[in-house]
Amino acid sequence: MYTESSLTIFAARRVPPPWKHPDSPDRYASQSRIHQKQQSLIDTNSPAVENLVGFSTTQISLFKYPGDLTPVKDMKLLVRDYAPIAKNVLTILVNISSDEEILKYLAEDDQFLEVLYERITNAKEENADEMAMLLANLTKHDHLKTLLTLKRDIPKPLSTSPFAIDQLLDLFVKGQEGSYNEKANFDYLCYVFADISKYDEGRKHFLTPREEDDNIVPLSKLTVFTEHKSTIRRRGVASTIKNAAFDTDAHGKMLSTDETSGGLNILPYLLLPLMGPEEYEDKDMDTMPEELQLLPPDKTREPETDIQIIHLETLLLLTTTREGRDFMREKNVYAVMRELHLHTDSPDVQEACDRVVQIIARDEEGEGEDAPQPPKVQEIDDEDELVEVA
Repeated sequence: MYTESSLTIFAARRVPPPWKHPDSPDRYASQSRIHQKQQSLIDTNSPAVENLVGFSTTQISLFKYPGDLTPVKDMKLLVRDYAPIAKNVLTILVNISSDEEILKYLAEDDQFLEVLYERITNAKEENADEMAMLLANLTKHDHLKTLLTLKRDIPKPLSTSPFAIDQLLDLFVKGQEGSYNEKANFDYLCYVFADISKYDEGRKHFLTPREEDDNIVPLSKLTVFTEHKSTIRRRGVASTIKNAAFDTDAHGKMLSTDETSGGLNILPYLLLPLMGPEEYEDKDMDTMPEELQLLPPDKTREPETDIQIIHLETLLLLTTTREGRDFMREKNVYAVMRELHLHTDSPDVQEACDRVVQIIARDEEGEGEDAPQPPKVQEIDDEDELVEVA
């Protein structure tokens, strides 16, 4: 008998060191040498700061010397320095924010956060992507939930909303591939949204029309990126959608195709990445969503198995309501699961397909005691897992 194991809320994985200095110190570095390196943080010349980048991946304790986080305090000021210096400082902060004490020190400093918000929304900022990486890491701390309620000056014409989270979302959407800032793509902001959507209030935000933005539902701005060429974007957006699906009350809205009443029509954006060039019989195709019909012969499937699994887990979450199960049966999700199961080499993907099929294929008769129960929500900590920088 099928027993549904618990699903976990996605926690965005920490951004790894974007660059490691080739001359990183060996473990026998003397205390005096370390002290000299720490002192060089005060020196705002580019080579001195650049030489510290390697230490940020090997000796984080160096940046906590002499025990009061003074070096980190200095670096918070240097993010406003000349672009080459600020770039190295931001790289260091991205690396050392894996330390919980440093993370707390950075994430709870509202003045420092405002500096990041102000600069990252500036179309001329040369280090915007490094700031996006840093924000992705800082959002691991609960204090960054303030993004949902923080009001700040509206960076026109980028956004029409005074809320920081809306401004970052507009930056992510309008800034792809250098279209807002020629030196940035803002891909890593999707991990900010994934972490914010772990919280109930975050899910509500992404699923609620915004008066400040012509009553657009924020999640609808993200769904189009499930087939974007950036792996980072696809992974972060898929995880944000999955987290939103933990709100079972919103399943009807998420699946509805009636956009005039707030429907998000989420199903095609979950299924298209799972489909390849295989052909379907007419009887299967006729019942699928229109967006899935008559796909080109060169259609490619999502290449990353972990992202495929995220989409499959989202589908599984949508089966926890009767409305979701009926809709997925009506739209012949089974046919997509069948072909994916047949064409994948991943046992994990096959297992995830089986879990979805076992629910949508079984009889609803006797619903009550035997009804599928919502998966147990358990937050996970992915901080030891690093993603690759594109």
